[in-house]
Amino acid sequence: MPHNFKEELIFTFLMAGLMVLGMTSYNVFLQNGFSDTLANEIILGFPLGFLVALICDLIVIGPIAKQLAFKFIIPKYMLKSSLQIGITISLLMILGMVTCMSLFGILISKQALSAYPSAWLMNVIVAIPLQLLLVGPLSRKVLALVQN
Repeated sequence: MPHNFKEELIFTFLMAGLMVLGMTSYNVFLQNGFSDTLANEIILGFPLGFLVALICDLIVIGPIAKQLAFKFIIPKYMLKSSLQIGITISLLMILGMVTCMSLFGILISKQALSAYPSAWLMNVIVAIPLQLLLVGPLSRKVLALVQN
């Protein structure tokens, strides 16, 4: 886990960047399938998605998820295991970020708001394993290298 503001920024940029790249790729593929423009659409969609994800993560979702985790969940059940603390915070972050970013995706692609529940479900199904199995461990590994 990050110990100072610099480490928090590095960790957040890695985490948000990789998640936005993965989820943008997934959503562009869902909408268009394999096409000649797939890479271009991912590249074009990434910067705005990354900016929105950073704002949501740093200002809204991150503080709320950490506050919920440390106030209600972690003290009662998992204070002894840093892995469980990391997974708890990651799951809360995933739920919050999928909620925000699915709405962002619906709005940016000019879909009807009635598509939101389906988009949320499809995104959470991919975001959980992407975060817990790939992006989270990779980001923590890079953070550990920065800390040493």
